[in-house]
Amino acid sequence: MFTGIVEELGQVKKIARHAGIAVLEIIAKEVLAGTKIGDSIAVNGVCLTVVSIGSNSVSFEVVDTTRKNTNLGLLKIGQGVNLERSLKVGDRVSGHFVSGHIDCLGLVRRKSVRNGSFEFEISIPAAFMRYCLPKGSIALDGISLTLANARANIINVCIIPHTLKNTTLNFKGHSDKLNVEFDILAKKNPS
Repeated sequence: MFTGIVEELGQVKKIARHAGIAVLEIIAKEVLAGTKIGDSIAVNGVCLTVVSIGSNSVSFEVVDTTRKNTNLGLLKIGQGVNLERSLKVGDRVSGHFVSGHIDCLGLVRRKSVRNGSFEFEISIPAAFMRYCLPKGSIALDGISLTLANARANIINVCIIPHTLKNTTLNFKGHSDKLNVEFDILAKKNPS
């Protein structure tokens, strides 16, 4: 379980593929503190298991299904990723409960500035719109956000400058794919 509050931007150091498994090595600093092999870390919102820890990096094994159904399969060396360690019982939940199990990919249609914040317009598969509640929570690339608007198969979210600067949304633009996880409570009681 996660909160959708990104702890740091990591950087892809290495991607190695072996018989249906990709080993993804990420340069990190903050998330290394207290982390041990077997722990869960959200990488762009995808819950992954730590398989190796270096002095300045952490590695994960990613199965083909995960690579194909998330934007992890599109990662390139040097690219930034959002990182968050799993929630500990008793921790403050600043965002919302995020499982790290991606529901679908969203496609950035537009990124614009509006009243000092940044607005993203994202298309998602129409079948998932039932989970898009007005002012409801959503996680995009593991970032806990509030839906500003939802219509047809388009959702809008507004991003404050701090979030933009400290997450991968700063580098996202038209036609980029985002991992989308809908709020657990919305999935339990869809409209």
